[in-house]
Amino acid sequence: MNAEAIIRSIEAEHLKNDLPQIYVGDTVRVGVKIKEGNKERVQPYEGTVIAMRNGGINETITVRKIFQGVGVERVFLLHSPILDKIKVVRRGKVRRAKLYYLRDRVGKATRILQRFDRPI
Repeated sequence: MNAEAIIRSIEAEHLKNDLPQIYVGDTVRVGVKIKEGNKERVQPYEGTVIAMRNGGINETITVRKIFQGVGVERVFLLHSPILDKIKVVRRGKVRRAKLYYLRDRVGKATRILQRFDRPI
């Protein structure tokens, strides 16, 4: 067995198989596990997916939301044990692979049309 096959077999054990189909432009609610002292709770983070990177176990999504008038972006490793759950709230109709242009827009200009042909 070569080294690539060994790495793939180790990664396969840690891949999550219950992830929803996520597209760029979707509004998602990500449940993030947070440890406070000896307690653990799930904090929701809701925003628009502006970028995706595919790479097996290193697959990431970049989620952007506006919090108190300031744009906040967070990159999530999809197969990380820190993520509790991901729920697609609504589908977005976009024609780009990366929505970095939303960073320069404010207010209603950041809205994305809803897509109805893909089920949630």
